[in-house]
Order: sequence, then structure tokens, then C-alpha cells
Amino acid sequence: MSSSSYKRKLRGWLSYAFASEVFVIVSLTLFLPICLEQFARDNGYLLPDKTTRCIDAPPKTSEANEDSDGRCVVKIGWVWIDTASFSLYVYSFSVFLQALTVISVGGIADHPSRRKRLLLSFAFSGALAATLFLLLPSNSVIWWISAFLAAVANVGFGTSVVAMNSYLPGLAREEPSVVKAREELEKAVREWEREHTREEDANERTNDGINVDENEVDAGTDQQPLLSPTHPTSSHSLRSSLPNNAKIQTLNSAYATLLSQTTSRISSSGIALGYGSGILLLILALVPVTLMGGSTTSLRLAIGLSGIWWGVFTIPAGWWLPATEQVDGKSGNVNGDLNANEEGWDETGVGRGKEEWRDKTTMQEIVGAWKRLGGMLKWSEIKKLRNTFKYLGAWFLLSDGFSSITSTAMLFGKTSLHMSASGLILIGILTPLSAIGGSLVWPRVQKRWGVGNKEILLTLLVLASLVPVYGCLGFLFEGSNVKFGGLTTQGEMYALGVYFGFMYGAFQGYARAFYAELLPPGEEARWYGLFSITDKSSSFIGPLFVGLISDLTGNIRYSFFFLVGMVWAAVPMLVWVDPERGRKDAEGYRYGGGGVRDGTGSGQ
Repeated sequence: MSSSSYKRKLRGWLSYAFASEVFVIVSLTLFLPICLEQFARDNGYLLPDKTTRCIDAPPKTSEANEDSDGRCVVKIGWVWIDTASFSLYVYSFSVFLQALTVISVGGIADHPSRRKRLLLSFAFSGALAATLFLLLPSNSVIWWISAFLAAVANVGFGTSVVAMNSYLPGLAREEPSVVKAREELEKAVREWEREHTREEDANERTNDGINVDENEVDAGTDQQPLLSPTHPTSSHSLRSSLPNNAKIQTLNSAYATLLSQTTSRISSSGIALGYGSGILLLILALVPVTLMGGSTTSLRLAIGLSGIWWGVFTIPAGWWLPATEQVDGKSGNVNGDLNANEEGWDETGVGRGKEEWRDKTTMQEIVGAWKRLGGMLKWSEIKKLRNTFKYLGAWFLLSDGFSSITSTAMLFGKTSLHMSASGLILIGILTPLSAIGGSLVWPRVQKRWGVGNKEILLTLLVLASLVPVYGCLGFLFEGSNVKFGGLTTQGEMYALGVYFGFMYGAFQGYARAFYAELLPPGEEARWYGLFSITDKSSSFIGPLFVGLISDLTGNIRYSFFFLVGMVWAAVPMLVWVDPERGRKDAEGYRYGGGGVRDGTGSGQ
């Protein structure tokens, strides 16, 4: 891939990060849950009689008045549900649909010619669903369509991001400095093989009593392939079986470190751009929301703006991202794996011809994806990629732990520190702002230290866990005359928000980048789908236990002990991950009975 083509592809990838993240920051985590609750409230009735509309009830000026008004419920089909629960049900349903969709399209997204179309299709469908909130007033008889629009938008976002993430490993391997390092490694291997072959031929001729002509040996060696047909000069298979030569091992180590750092740098740049765009639109959206007093119309406007932003800035991504990937000048696999390009994979992992990609219908691909998921989770397959699955186990805890720290801290600020809504919104802006700084600074720290993604990820994990540790220290100051320390003042919340954001932004980038190193080439979308499902499947654990601890103790501060334990429980799992072994296993991975291929094509 030429330098200009690579820059164009990288711009396309970064532009989609800039386009899509606004939906999460502006809508999914802030205005959409409030808007859905307001939609339900505008069409709900007060208990117990269910005849008085919630919007016609007098304002609640006291606890007694609040109790007499009763709860607001809305009828969905034949069931009455609390309006406060409506958005939670919608979110849970949308996450369920997202998981089903991500699994179904994983195989399709792994085909280079379909990946871009899949990304754009789900991106524009999600953006359109968010934009349509502008046209749906809450007093409409079809107000319940808001739930459908929210689900479509969330599914569109989650699926398109899986397709976007699947570009990441290829982008890192195609970066010019990484390509140069790989070429130097390949050159050293070819020189070693040439010398090794020359010595073997000379020894054979000497043993046979034949005079050796050095020029003749050189000429004969040049006529032979430097690498076997099953050992193409690609970054994947080459590094799986390298000669035990000091120079080659040094070049390989330098290549692996550079690839790791490049992956994290690209991933972190995407995180920083996404946070930046989300904060910018959030500030713009707060203007009408504030001026209009947080009315349903202002909330619909904020969500609609995020959809418009998402759709408009997806257009450059569609323009810059390549329709097909190039491998040595030919259309092929996104990662440059020549074996995968020639064979392709069916739903059982067996090699198939190029033409079969076109012969497979979408339904066959979906059915095959579900069969493949079941096969991937068999113990025989887990053993082949044990380091990849170790990391998924750690990610199961870390993704929920980090998100629970955020939500618990905000809830603690509201209930225990009695922070105002404006104060919490300010923290909601300061944290992602700090995350931008962390996403940009930590790759430079990594380059200065000269370490891999695993070491940085462990460092970020420990540093971020100090936030709940600090909250636990508050028990030492309760009842004392000390007015500061242990998260006992509102000012500490702002400082911790900035500190945690600085770690969390980098953590997200490195979590995605480190996982990219452990993926089988040509199957990135399928495995990033599993990455997304692992994240979503654990999202109920933290909130569930935080709620139970708060209810049982009457003090939400005890939840910080649970969060510390949840994050630290992932440390040994992450320590046990061997990045080099994991990369080799992934590069030689063949689904099914073929085992793990080494560089010569034989199973190991």
C-alpha cells in the first residue's frame, strides 16, 4: 500500500471515530435516557387510579405531596410499567439486539469487500434513527416509536464500531515505519536462509567428494525459493517460525514493539478524536437544553443533533476508506495474509475459493456465523488461543469495573455529597476532556519507556483503581473534624473526575489495541464482535452489586470496596497473558481440526 493510500485509509478510520462517538457522549449516556423517560411520562398516568395524567399533576413541593401523587406509570401493550424503568428496558432490549446483530454479521464484516458497506449501512441507519427524534413529538399517538428508534440507533452504533475496530490491526501493520521494520526482518531471514542453504549444499558436496565452486553454490541457491510456499513473506506467518539467530531475534523484538506501539497510538488517536467531537457537540447541545428548561423538545433536539453530526461526518469515512483492501497490489485480505486471500474461510473455518465469497448469501453467512460462534467457544478452540481468551476474561471484569466506577462516583456525588445537576454535568464534561489528554499523553510515555501495550494497560489499571481506593478512605474521616480527604467534599469529585478521565481515555485505547495483537488475521470483525459481547454481557454485574450493597448497608460508600476488588481481580488474569505467545498462536490459528499452524504449515 502506498503512503498516500495509507494516509487516506487512516483519515477515513479516524473520521468515523470522530463521527460516531458523539452518539455515546451526547445521547446514549446523557440525553437519550432522560428523553425516553420524559416520553413515557408525557403519556403516563398516576397510580393508583391511573386516570390522572402525569403531566397534569401539580408540582411536587414536599415529600408528602410526592407520596400522595403516586408513581407515574405508562401502558405498553397490556402491561403498565414505571416511567422511570422505561428507558432501562429499552436500553436492555437494544443491547440484546446489538449482541445478536454483532454475532450475525461478524463473518460478513471479515470479508474485505463487504466490511465498508456493513460499516456505512449500520452507521447511516443509526444516525437516521437518532435524527428522527426531531420529528417525533412526545404527545403523538405513536410516541412509543421512540423506543424503536433508540434501539436501532444503539444497534447501528455498536455494529458499525465493531466493523471500524476490525480495521485497526491492518492499519497498524500497514503503517510505513512498521512495513519498513517488517521488510528488514524479512531481509534478514532471507539472508540467513541463503547462507544456511549455501552451507548445507557445501557440506553435502564435500561429503560426496565433489569440489565446491562458491559461485556455483550461490547461483544454485538463488534459483530456489527463499521461503516455502506455505511460509509467505507476511508479518503473520514469518514471525511464527523464525531462526534462532541473534540478529533476527533482535529485529523481530523491535518489530513487535513497534507494531504494539503503533496499534496503541492509532487506537488512542481515535479515542481522543471521538471524545473531542462528543464534548464539542455536548457543549453546543447544552445551550438549547438550558434555555428551554430541559423540555422534551430540547432533549429531542440534542439527540437529533447527534444523529445529524454522526451522519454528516460518516460521509468522509465512506469516501476515504477503501472499498477493497490491497495486498501486494491485488485485492485481498485486509491484513495482507496471502494464505487467507487465496483461500478465504467458510463458516466452519475450512478454506474455500475466492468465488465462494460471492456465492454465499447473506442468510448463509449469518447462519454460518452462529455455528462458528458455538465452535469458537469449544474447549478445543479455547486452548489454541488461550491467551486471547485469558484477555477476554480480564476484559469481562475490567470493562464493567471501569464503567461502574464512573456511574457509582456520579451517584455518590448526587446522593452523598448532594451535588447539583449542573455540578454533575460539569464533571461529565471535565472527565472526557481529561480523557483526550490521557489518550494523547500515554502513547508518548509508552514510547519513552519502550514497553508493550500489556505493561501500559497494567499501569493504567492500577492507577485508575486508586479512585475507589480513595473513596474507601472516607471511612477514616467520617465523624472527624477533617473537612477534606477520602472523597468527602465536592471539590474532590472534580479532581478525581479529571484524574480518572486521564486514565480511562487511555485505558479504552489500549484495551482495544492490546486485543488487536491477539486476533487471528482475517477474522478481526468476528473477534471484535466477541469483544463487544463480553463487554455488554458483564454490564449488569457492577450496577447489580452496587445496588445490593447500597440497599443492605444504607451507605453507597461501601460499594467502593467491591469496585476495588472487581478491578484488582482482573490483574492476575492480565498478568498471565503472554503477548508474544498469543500473537504466534493467533497468526497460526486454523479453526477446526487443523490445530495451530507454525511457519512451515505443520500443526503444533
